[in-house]
Amino acid sequence: MSTNTSLHHRYKAIMAPYLNPLYTSPISIDRGEGSFVWDVEGNQYLDFFGGVLTTMIGHNNPAVTEAIQSQASKVLHTSTLYLSEPMIELAEEIGAASGIPDARVFFTTSGSEANDTALMLATSYRNSNEILAMRHSYHGRTFATQAITSQSTWLSSRISGLSVNYVQGPYRLRSPFQNMQDEEFTNACVTDLQQILDTATTGNVACLIFEPIQGVGGFAIPPDGFYGEMSKVLSNYGALLISDEVQTGWGRTGDHFWGYQAHGIIPDMLTFAKGVGNGITLAGVVARAEIMENVTALNFSTFGGNPLSAAAGLATFREVKDQNMQRNASEMGKRLKDGLHAIVNDTSWIGDLRGRGLMVALEIVGTEPGEEIAEPFPERAAEFLEACKDQGLLLGKGGAYGNVIRITPMLNATASEIDQGIEAISAAIKSIDQ
Repeated sequence: MSTNTSLHHRYKAIMAPYLNPLYTSPISIDRGEGSFVWDVEGNQYLDFFGGVLTTMIGHNNPAVTEAIQSQASKVLHTSTLYLSEPMIELAEEIGAASGIPDARVFFTTSGSEANDTALMLATSYRNSNEILAMRHSYHGRTFATQAITSQSTWLSSRISGLSVNYVQGPYRLRSPFQNMQDEEFTNACVTDLQQILDTATTGNVACLIFEPIQGVGGFAIPPDGFYGEMSKVLSNYGALLISDEVQTGWGRTGDHFWGYQAHGIIPDMLTFAKGVGNGITLAGVVARAEIMENVTALNFSTFGGNPLSAAAGLATFREVKDQNMQRNASEMGKRLKDGLHAIVNDTSWIGDLRGRGLMVALEIVGTEPGEEIAEPFPERAAEFLEACKDQGLLLGKGGAYGNVIRITPMLNATASEIDQGIEAISAAIKSIDQ
């Protein structure tokens, strides 16, 4: 029988050496049910990370499992060269929900590929290789998306045919604008955007790509209307707006179905991935028809929108809508943050509690109370992550400095599960402080 330790040895011996498990003592998840998973040794965990926000509405969700089993008994694969009803139906529903007028959909297999496609569309439509991205951004591991990723720890290469400039983004704790109020902060970032346009571009910019809430960047949240103010400047240059909704889509923020809706804009394109298949490989890009039509070369997708993935996506999408999981994300997110406030206030090494809906983060710092600069403490973040695992709770980690703990329960998490997660976090903190 396999154990966590034996599987770790085999992992290190055969997998790419730049891949690393999340934990110092890694676990192998054998099965799951709802918000809970069990490893190969039978240990139970409350899953508040969902395989990086990908299992979104619970492990072995009955509606999704039934849809997958039903489709699997028919046909698994056809490609976009054939008319697949599940693919077409899912595209219709996502296009209608996107808010983008005259929407067209192209399915891919990952968020990286979706963002790569969006960049191809933008540069082709605008006849420009000039891209604007946000500092602390992460958009994927493909050759093109690495060029627009602004976190040195996640960069494999800076070689690119794209000309990329980075605008001051929503992360505040260690930014030059950390003490500004929302309006002043937004104005400062918009001024930075204008200065970049004036000094580092030709003015013929293809697009600005942004995450409404930065995911790998540690759930940095801009003020509402932030990207709306940026769009006013960008409209003078004809630049497109691409909203990377890989982590913020499908109601996770609680307040909106898409993260971009907090900013009073409708993007020219949005990308989606992760949770929409509830664990099945599914991603894509939605764009205005005139942008999609600009690509005239022969194109197809081998695996994008395959019948099995589309069936899972339809079931997930409808469960989210029919069960009003956006409202649950709002209510349970508030319960989670409220329950953590007192704990955070009593813990000197937690520098910030932030989040919206079921995207909640704790930033771990190594400074004493009252010190002006909050120094990152990635070693303590790793220790805390392990301590939570020891308490039966699985969380994630992120941030440019590797010091942010990410808490992302299922969209249908219950009040008792949220409370159990809070208790585990409290116990983990006490175990470290003792």
